[in-house]
Amino acid sequence: MTDVLFLVSRPEAAPILAPLMRACGRRGARWACFFTGLGVKAAADPAVCKLLLRAERAVICEHSWRRFMEDAPCPAEFGSQTENSALAQDAARIVSL
Repeated sequence: MTDVLFLVSRPEAAPILAPLMRACGRRGARWACFFTGLGVKAAADPAVCKLLLRAERAVICEHSWRRFMEDAPCPAEFGSQTENSALAQDAARIVSL
């Protein structure tokens, strides 16, 4: 089970998300991320992108990425709302940003 799932749907979440991700790491918490809608822009933030390597799982909505980021390289695996549901089911807590 994942301790925390970060559900990111806003691009301005990046400055909040990065410190939360680091805090999870310091506490030894298992965490994952799902990025959707305009929130995919937060995944492209350099600080967030670097921290995604530490995630138990990091998934980006493929439809949203193609819509808002076009051909930019994706820093995590592509997925859909089906993966979002599976991540939510496996999470003890969900933090929506």
